[in-house]
Amino acid sequence: MTRRLRWLGRRLELRSFGLIPEHFNRVEGYRAALAVAMPLGLALASGHAEWGWAVFAAYWTCLCDAPGPDSLRRRLLGVFVAGGTLVAFLGSWLASFFPHADMVIGPLLVFLAVVAAALLPYGGLVGTLLAVVAVVAVGFPHPLPQALGQSFAFLGGATWAYLLINVVWRIDPLAPLRRATEAVTVRLLDMADNLVALGDGAHRDADWHSDHAEHRRAVRLAIERLRSLLARYEGENGAPTSVRQALAAAETTFGTLIALDQAYIDRVGLLGERLATAQACRKALLAWHVTLRAGTEERAVARARARVRALRHHLTEPVFVGCALALEQALHSLAEPLTASAADSLPPAGQKGRGDRLPTPMIRQAARQAAGLLAVYAVATLFQLGYPYWAAMAVIVVLQGGLRITWARALERIAGSLLGGLIALMVLQVISAQLPLSLLAVALAAASISLRSVNYTIFVVFLTMLFVFVTDMLHPGAGIASARMLDNVIGSVAALLAVFLFWPDFGTALSLLIREGIGANGRYRDAVLTAEPADSIERARREAGVASVEAEVAFHDLGGLLQRLGNRGADVHTLQDMRNLAGRAAMDWHRLLANQAPGEGERDVEDDRPVRH
Repeated sequence: MTRRLRWLGRRLELRSFGLIPEHFNRVEGYRAALAVAMPLGLALASGHAEWGWAVFAAYWTCLCDAPGPDSLRRRLLGVFVAGGTLVAFLGSWLASFFPHADMVIGPLLVFLAVVAAALLPYGGLVGTLLAVVAVVAVGFPHPLPQALGQSFAFLGGATWAYLLINVVWRIDPLAPLRRATEAVTVRLLDMADNLVALGDGAHRDADWHSDHAEHRRAVRLAIERLRSLLARYEGENGAPTSVRQALAAAETTFGTLIALDQAYIDRVGLLGERLATAQACRKALLAWHVTLRAGTEERAVARARARVRALRHHLTEPVFVGCALALEQALHSLAEPLTASAADSLPPAGQKGRGDRLPTPMIRQAARQAAGLLAVYAVATLFQLGYPYWAAMAVIVVLQGGLRITWARALERIAGSLLGGLIALMVLQVISAQLPLSLLAVALAAASISLRSVNYTIFVVFLTMLFVFVTDMLHPGAGIASARMLDNVIGSVAALLAVFLFWPDFGTALSLLIREGIGANGRYRDAVLTAEPADSIERARREAGVASVEAEVAFHDLGGLLQRLGNRGADVHTLQDMRNLAGRAAMDWHRLLANQAPGEGERDVEDDRPVRH
């Protein structure tokens, strides 16, 4: 089943929809269930509906707990607890000053929250959730005493969740790194499996098809996700160094599989050698993956390395000799501990999050969200929507970037809300007692947090049901599920319109992205043909891979559809040429490795020196 999910994920991510089954985290779900159960039980037992703010505060705090080292997580969660309490008070109190004050106060608080959070390293999620608190708070306008009570309820729920996360039920902060590393290895393994299964059959990528180069793209995206996550752990001791080591090994192995993939497309060398090299890659990756899953000693990796070394001496085609040599070196780097100098030679984790200065695009993003909120509030007033803050929330979470991400988020939000709302509506027709509904709400909190990084649509399905059930218990009313569905559609459409109308951001033109991809892959091949240092070639290969993914994803998203009308054929052939150029550069690089390999009597990968290709 997991392999089928990854197959589906490869097709979805080409169209900007994520599906990453390895990111499922049931332990975080269990903890979120406990975080929600405590304030929900108090609210229902006391009969004070305002304690619903404690329920949502606890849930939002769990949602705010993004992967990272303990120090970063505590700092960001502390900002959210304090900032959310202030925003909950100000939003409710200021919105009570005059009729329709929410149309002024809501956008203003959202703008300030997003801009302020942009000054924090990795503060994007904090800013989004503070903006969500703001739009919900202005939806409950109260005079000073009640506004204070509402903010204290938020503080109580958020503080409880903060203590649960950081004191009572701590989870290994390095677990996300292990899951991300595992995701890289399984995608490499999928690519190797595909090559082994080909045998003497024709490679699909010899001709263009809708999912052309799907494995290459899936591996590159998984590697970049790991690199981005690893940047959060810079400065931490222990595991981050070993993950950087695994990242370097993954890059080397990926280059090997690209060369082998192109050899299958071009039918280079003898079939027996081609298949034997693919099988060696598959067995080596399986050993690596099993080691990661079981947490055992690296004996399986060492045995796989010995098998690859033995195979290398029986190969005649230089491409396959170079592939075996590179794979051998990658496995060696995994099996041997690093010296301090070797650790310093590993590639950097990635760019740090924002925080040193406020970029102009973030100010525009905050202003665009504020403008989208104004449109939603106008529609809510005109049509007298019962729960306008749900539509406002949709604007905040959907409008997170340019057209590509907003379009994908809007579709996922609408689909998830409609499905979740329909299920909730049917459940409410059968169940009305508080006890079973509260148990369902707790289970939904667990499911949504467990799945939040797996797929956004699935997350929204459970999130919608959770909010509908809690709202029905604490603020009973007719048509809650229907209102949730309608409001999310309105908010998602408003977010799309905001991208088109306010500082339109359609992304880089498709034709330019394709040219950049061709250029990056050409520079990669030039670096190989001129025998530049290994680090330079590796950097050029990564830049070529990222540029190729950008072009291919843009080709399939809404912006690419609008831009390529009438020019599809030319773009198709150019994209195929781009990937073939990358594959042939990889083959040239591994031929160069074979030519530079030491003789039989010399030491090679058994050296203690770090060797990275």
